[in-house]
Amino acid sequence: MALTGKRILLIISGGIAAYKSFDLIRRLRERGASVRPIMTRAAQEFVTPLAVGALSASHVYVDLFSREDEQDVGHIRLARENDLVVVAPASADLMAKMAHGLADDLASAVLLATDRPVLIAPAMNPKMWAAPATRRNAETLKADGIHFIGPMAGEMAESNEAGIGRMAEPLEIVAAVERLLDGTAKPLAGKTAIVTSGPTHEPIDPVRYIANRSSGRQGHAIAAALARLGADVTLISGPVTIPDPSGVKAVHVERAEEMLDAVLSRLPADIAVMVAAVADWRVASSAEQKIKKRPGEVPPPLQLAENPDILKTVGHHDRRPKLVVGFAAETQDIEKNGRAKLERKGADMIVANDVSPETGIMGGSRNRVKIISAHGIDEWPDLGKDEVAERLAQLIAERLTGA
Repeated sequence: MALTGKRILLIISGGIAAYKSFDLIRRLRERGASVRPIMTRAAQEFVTPLAVGALSASHVYVDLFSREDEQDVGHIRLARENDLVVVAPASADLMAKMAHGLADDLASAVLLATDRPVLIAPAMNPKMWAAPATRRNAETLKADGIHFIGPMAGEMAESNEAGIGRMAEPLEIVAAVERLLDGTAKPLAGKTAIVTSGPTHEPIDPVRYIANRSSGRQGHAIAAALARLGADVTLISGPVTIPDPSGVKAVHVERAEEMLDAVLSRLPADIAVMVAAVADWRVASSAEQKIKKRPGEVPPPLQLAENPDILKTVGHHDRRPKLVVGFAAETQDIEKNGRAKLERKGADMIVANDVSPETGIMGGSRNRVKIISAHGIDEWPDLGKDEVAERLAQLIAERLTGA
């Protein structure tokens, strides 16, 4: 496991994002790390030491003046007996204490006394993150050698609030931990990858188009996961409303023909993961002006033409990538259609999923997939799309490199 034997001191400060510490602890431990938690007084208003202790299988430290914990100068021991200190979430208050060298509670005293690397994952309201004082403190901490992951853009817990301030997701924090500790090899270092994502929009006229409900979340997550394993990733995205993931080169297109051209221009490559939900048809000749409704007239017929099959083109190309992965979004006969697509498209793997309306997968945050290949069929449980991406990236690395 990537973090086997590594000792992580996890400091949980106050904020609604403290609930994410549960998943972070689980992710770190499943990779072999031991987790020793410290909770601030404010953190205990959001999550309990009992729950944190149960998940970490460790004593939870909460008090600088604990008679039991401090009889052997416990805060110094905590500061030194670890490989890395992670602060997640890192509140504006705790960041201010760190920047100014304050040490009036256990968490801030440990942070002042540690000689180990420190990684912080800020989490706060966007106005707090943008405040001049917080920006000054962040710059001070970066100059002091503190490592940052996030904050990210997104919706806040408060109604009608959005912006930069969300805590990075647990898997993103784990990836940053692995990079800092060099505890994970980069099995895809030196490899190039092309990932397509999102829908395509096929214009009917200047204001109307043919499309589907793809959000791009799964493709974007896969691009990020491959980059975390060291690949040089180009993400070719149709129109989406989510931000480009960090660590990848993003190319934005609208139509299927544009996506195909962008993919082919980046061959040869080692890996191609064709996640985009490309429209099967386009209007043979889109109107130059908006098509108007006229009373008493039937709508003009739309003459459709078949779009290029990007996966099949790549799977049979003379500069075919070493590993080609396709997606099969089906509403029935998932395995049968997935096997047929594997053979017809010249892919090495097909990631098949049920996108019937009742599943909520198209546009949602979770996925349930079956990996279909010459090795057989592997059915994965219901997972978040980030976790599907991480598992798939690891599987790609195994198939490509034997790592």
